[in-house]
Parts: sequence; C-alpha cells; structure tokens
Amino acid sequence: MKKPLKLPKFKNEDEERDFWAKINLADYYEPSDAQPVSFPNLKPTTKPISIRLPEYLINRIKEEANQINIPYQALIKDTLRSRFLAG
Repeated sequence: MKKPLKLPKFKNEDEERDFWAKINLADYYEPSDAQPVSFPNLKPTTKPISIRLPEYLINRIKEEANQINIPYQALIKDTLRSRFLAG
C-alpha cells in the first residue's frame, strides 16, 4: 500500500460517482495489495420468459441435457449465450 485512502462522506450517489471517476487507485494501492474475494450469493439478473416449443424439440433438448448431466433449461441458456454473445 502506497498511502492510505480516506473516503469522504458522500451526500448522494452522483457525488460518490464523481469521486471514483476522478481518483487513480494506483496512487494508493500496489497490485500485490489485491486479495481474492468471493460473492457466493450474487446472482446475475434474470428475467423469466415464456416460449412455445414443439414437444419433440423439448424432448430432444432434455435428452441432450441428460447425456451431459445438466438441467435442460441450463442447456438452453448456454446454447443461446454461446450463439448470441460469442464474438
């Protein structure tokens, strides 16, 4: 640690946002100061949707998911994620 970081009392989120936008944390911390952290209860925001699929397709998806030992809805999400978020 280079020098201690003193946090002011913020009146609102805008003031805090401005503070963090202007500060350079490299002036206060070394990379070796970093410590691993875990957020076990943090979950990504999800939104439930309804989608109608033919029964044969749902059965095929369930078969595939069963073969790789994951829930079928997780297989659908992974497939959509890889299709639409892959660079």
